[in-house]
Amino acid sequence: MALLAQWAAKFPDKPAAHFPALDRTVSYGDLDARAERVARWLTGLGLQVDDAIALLLDNRPEYLELAEGARRAGLHWVPMSVHLRPHEVAYVLGDSGAKLLVASPALADLAAKLLAEGAVGDRPRVALGEGLPGYDSYEAALAGVDMAAPREPRPLGQVFLYSSGTTGLPKGIRRPLIPWERRDAPMWDMTWKTLYGFDESVVYLSPAPLYHAAPHGYVQRTLSEGGTAVVLPKFDPEAALAAIARYRITHSQWVPTMFVRLLALPEAVRGRYDLSSHRCAIHAAAPCPVPVKRAMIEWWGPIIKEYYAGSEGVGTTVIDSETWLAKPGSVGRPVNGVAVHILDDDGNEVPQGQVGRIFFEGGPRFAYHNAGEKTAASYSPQGWATLGDLGWLDADGFLFLSDRRADLILSGGVNLYPAEIEAVLAGHPDIAEVAVVGVPDAEMGERVHAVIVPRAGVEPEIAGLEAWCRERLAGPKRPRSWEFVAELPRSEAGKLLRRLLKERYLPA
Repeated sequence: MALLAQWAAKFPDKPAAHFPALDRTVSYGDLDARAERVARWLTGLGLQVDDAIALLLDNRPEYLELAEGARRAGLHWVPMSVHLRPHEVAYVLGDSGAKLLVASPALADLAAKLLAEGAVGDRPRVALGEGLPGYDSYEAALAGVDMAAPREPRPLGQVFLYSSGTTGLPKGIRRPLIPWERRDAPMWDMTWKTLYGFDESVVYLSPAPLYHAAPHGYVQRTLSEGGTAVVLPKFDPEAALAAIARYRITHSQWVPTMFVRLLALPEAVRGRYDLSSHRCAIHAAAPCPVPVKRAMIEWWGPIIKEYYAGSEGVGTTVIDSETWLAKPGSVGRPVNGVAVHILDDDGNEVPQGQVGRIFFEGGPRFAYHNAGEKTAASYSPQGWATLGDLGWLDADGFLFLSDRRADLILSGGVNLYPAEIEAVLAGHPDIAEVAVVGVPDAEMGERVHAVIVPRAGVEPEIAGLEAWCRERLAGPKRPRSWEFVAELPRSEAGKLLRRLLKERYLPA
């Protein structure tokens, strides 16, 4: 991997990133200069190698310069969701040991609450631009940096990711720094380069927040290859299509809920934009309903590539469009010399086609920060690692996802998998989105409850939905209760926050 400074020397005027909503473009030369100033500012604050800083930012150019500056200063940077509540911010700040908080003026209300509730503690805090009440000015801090003083190279810093917390408080994954002498060494997983073709010609669209693992990672990879990133402030289906056409996007990344919203656009809108430059659309983060993905391939062509992996970095499976059409619903086979195993609760491998917990063999080890018990629970007696998901393998070794262990519905002693039920309901013509959860039931322990987002202008009839399920699902799997909502609770990365649905039905 090349360092950003090398690309800045090669083509200083080439756009490193466009931020259309801000009407700002950052060149490699400008990004390199700003990042070097950030690195000197951070070391001037007395931050030592392996320290951490926290970033509470919306999508803006400063995100890139702070990440690159922290990398050069040998620090960990901790991206935080702008939707965290003050106590959650306080938890991440404390757990990560962050010694500095950088906030955005766009988050002035949250920044004020953090101070009022003591979430920041006594650590230094700055806000971009001219600052906020109680926060120093970022620009003033950078203006005071001595750029003439020598700066010794440090190990390369790493992003310090926290899980999205879909089942509770987030877990941190803190990776070791990269020694300076190994700065050009390839990473263990180079899928993004070898399979997706990232190089200098890439123009990558990021339609999601940079504080999430995949958008953050793929923008960083684009810059490492000398490509150009186009960063939207948030996902909007027509704005995403317009960006593909305007910037001649070659690569992009999505989650299934984005596909659903893209497909919901009127045909006239979908046909308005020239998507001919688009040659690789990557998706992950959640199971994609088969009808949705099939419709996207019909629209965009066989450019859609799916992967299954996690921030823990223990293994990856991949599948392209042609293979998926032959194996609909699969997330592919493992790459990078990793093997996939399906184990039961006792750690034994289960027969082909049987659901169990997914484990990766042969990937690098990881540890959750300050969470030894959670780390230990993620490893089998054989030393294989799991992300906590359930799935099964077919005769050709292709992996199919079922659910997360925490999402299982235990009804009358039978394990029911929400994803299987959701896949059936997603095929109903009146349903735009669906989530299935287990709710308390005096007789069965739990019963299947379906939460439905109807298609625009449609009012589904429960009798019709029940008839649909009777034809396609065994008795215990059929929903016993129904609910219609305008939208499902999701994280900014598009992951369903199933726990928020389940909490509605828990005893007080």
